Amino acid sequence: MTFRKLIGKLHLWLGLASGLIVLIVSLSGAVFVFQDEIRDLTQPWRKLEVQARHMLPPSVLQATAAQAKPGFTASWTTYNGPDRSTAVYLSKGEEVYYAFLNPYTGQLLKVQNLKSDFFTIVQYLHMYLLLPPAIGKWIVDIAVITFVVMLISGIVLWWPRNKAARKQRFSVKWQASPKRRNYDLHNVLGFYASALGLVLALTGLCISYEWLMDGVGALANGGRSIAAENAEPKVDTLLTARPARPVVDIAYAHMRQQSPQAEMLLIGPTTDAATPVWCTAYGKSLHYYHRDEYRFHPRTGQLLMVQPHDSKSNGKKLADMNYDLHTGLILGLGGKVIAFTVSLISASLPITGFLVWRGRQHNRKKHQQPLAVAAA
Repeated sequence: MTFRKLIGKLHLWLGLASGLIVLIVSLSGAVFVFQDEIRDLTQPWRKLEVQARHMLPPSVLQATAAQAKPGFTASWTTYNGPDRSTAVYLSKGEEVYYAFLNPYTGQLLKVQNLKSDFFTIVQYLHMYLLLPPAIGKWIVDIAVITFVVMLISGIVLWWPRNKAARKQRFSVKWQASPKRRNYDLHNVLGFYASALGLVLALTGLCISYEWLMDGVGALANGGRSIAAENAEPKVDTLLTARPARPVVDIAYAHMRQQSPQAEMLLIGPTTDAATPVWCTAYGKSLHYYHRDEYRFHPRTGQLLMVQPHDSKSNGKKLADMNYDLHTGLILGLGGKVIAFTVSLISASLPITGFLVWRGRQHNRKKHQQPLAVAAA
C-alpha cells in the first residue's frame, strides 16, 4: 500500500468515526459565535444609557442581587461596560442564575436562569455534548484531535500530483454531476478552510488543556515557560483583620484607579480564606485579550499581585488571546464572520465526506454485480 493510500484510509475511517461529533461541535460553535449580538437584540436588559455619575460598588449590587433570590450566594460580579448592565452570579447547589442590575442606580433589571438560557445550552453542547462534563469533555476532545489529524491528512490528499491536477484543486465545478460537485465541495472548501480550521480546533484544545496552552506560550517565548506568570500568590491565612470596607469594594476601587481605561471589570468571590480574590480589568467590553490581572487578600483586601497587560511576555499575551482567537473576536465583527464561515464549512465536511464514501461504495457494488450474476 502506497503512502497516499494509507493516508486515504486513515482519513476515511477517522472521518466516519468522528463525523457526527465534529458536525455537532462545529454547528454549535457557529451559533455561539454571534451570541453577544443576538443577546443584545433579544435581551433588552443588557443595554442601558450611560449616566454622568459613578457606578455603585460590587457589595451594593451583590446585596440587591441576593435579595432577588433568597438563599442564593452572590459571587462573581462583572461590570460589562459603561453602557451595559452589571451581572452578578447567583448560585445554590446546582442552581445558577445571573442577576442583571443597573450599575448606576442598583435597579434589578432581570434574573436569568442559566440552565434554561439558550446560549448556555449551546455552549454545553459545544463543550460536552450535553453529557456530564467528565464524559462529554473527553468525547469532544478526542473528536477535535481526530479532526486536526483529518485536516492535515486532507491537505496531503488534496495536494496536486502535477500541474494539470493543480488547476482542478481550487474551484468547484458547479456544472458537473452531483457526485463530482459534492467531491469538489469536500476537497476545495476543506482546503480553503483548513488553516483557520486548525486555528479554531487548536485554540479549543488549549481551552481544555492548560498544559497545551503553556506549551504554546513557551514556544512563543522561544522556549521560556510561562508557568511563573501563571503562578498564584500565597495567602497569609493568619491575617484576619477586617477592613472598614468590603474586600470586593476595595478591589473594585483599586482596579478603577490603576486600570482607568478598562471598559469591563471582573471581581471574584471572597468565600475562601485561603484563595486570593481574582480580579481582571479588560480593555474592551466583551473582549478578553487585553487585560490587567489583580489578586487581593480575601480577608484584608491587601493587593497580592498585579500583572498589567504591557508587562506580560509574548507567550502570556498569546494565552490571553486564545479565547478571542477561538471565537474570531480578535478581529471584531469581521473575525466573527470568518469564524462562523469556517465553522459551517467544518460542519459540512463530515457530510460531504460521507457522501463521497457512500458514492464510491455504490459504484463498487455496481461493478461487482455483473461478476456475481455471471458466477451464478
